[in-house]
Amino acid sequence: MADRITADGVHPACGAALAELVAWAGQQLPKLIDDVCATVCERIALYREDDVVPRDDLHRSVELNLGFMVSGLGDPGVTPDRAAPSETGRRRAHQGAPLPEVLQVYRIGCSMLFDALVAHARRNDRPGAMDALLKASSLLWRLADEHALLLTEAYRAATAELMAMQQRRRSALVEALLTGQLLSDAGPWEVGKLLGLPLDTKLVVVAAETCGLAEESLVGVERRLAERGIVSAWQLSSTLQSGVVAMRDEQSTTVLSILRAAAGARTGMSPPYMSLTETPRALHLARTSLAEIPAGKTDVRMFSTSPLAALVAYDPDEGRRLATKVLGAVLDLPPEDRDALLDTLHAFLHHGGSADRAARVLHCHANTVRYRLNRLRELTGRSLNDPLALAELATAEQAVRLSARRP
Repeated sequence: MADRITADGVHPACGAALAELVAWAGQQLPKLIDDVCATVCERIALYREDDVVPRDDLHRSVELNLGFMVSGLGDPGVTPDRAAPSETGRRRAHQGAPLPEVLQVYRIGCSMLFDALVAHARRNDRPGAMDALLKASSLLWRLADEHALLLTEAYRAATAELMAMQQRRRSALVEALLTGQLLSDAGPWEVGKLLGLPLDTKLVVVAAETCGLAEESLVGVERRLAERGIVSAWQLSSTLQSGVVAMRDEQSTTVLSILRAAAGARTGMSPPYMSLTETPRALHLARTSLAEIPAGKTDVRMFSTSPLAALVAYDPDEGRRLATKVLGAVLDLPPEDRDALLDTLHAFLHHGGSADRAARVLHCHANTVRYRLNRLRELTGRSLNDPLALAELATAEQAVRLSARRP
């Protein structure tokens, strides 16, 4: 007569052997849990010290999850306990334990449970013992996969929440630096340290228009800079992506090349500065530099390192009044004459006060430069040989350029 088979396809002898195997595993759980914890601490460096995952936390997690595995072997139709692995995943994410090491604990626990079941089945020569072991192994690995998936999902969800929270905090700290509205118990240096900005390097502020509403135009810029060893911190508003970048002198070219590669819209950059207290002023200069770029053109422009340019930019209304008072007669000329005189003055001032060098830049004869400078003297009543008059002309010329470039 053929052996009877139960409705679920399990031979009665196999079912009895499986029940005995599960009962034995339940009796061995306390020792198995201790052995798994000891093995984990021996094999995984993260768990050797309890500074990341406390020993009692590890023990409780192993106890919960191995207990469920054993109970699941006794009842194949059991619904996976989502609470235990999900709690472990969330807790390990908050503790900062890497996911591969967390999953390795699961593999060690399941492997040691399976090894114990194999050893017991071999010692037990009752009918159906090996069939029961095969059945148990199939159930065990299914439960292990389901638990590992639940743990991974919870871990990644918690990690995403932590990253979003960290990013919101960094953004708030960057805003505090950019606006100068710091907390009463934290000055700019404390905020800089929280952001990881080195305190012994120069700083620049970068301001880029957003491509759309609250849409980054410098995509991945923080990561790109970090890959080159450059620390930065960023904030995104509805119209502007702003950041503070710490760099050494030899890194300035690298920073500019990274910004130009990442830029998707007009981007301005302040001149370097040393004190975090100057960050709001640097933001103003970065935005001024951004405004100098024609609308719709993707470019990166650094504000002039001249303190005079910064002075004029910081009070544009006063700069316009100065320009009108000093260069009013020039500004009233027809555009072609006006631009020729202003370009000549700019070239003369930025090339060491040399008519010959200015002529080379302007692609004209040196005598043409001298003629135009003499006309400037006549129109403004200010001689380039008078230091005070020269300072007024230089300041007014800078104000005209900044005013003309600003929308």
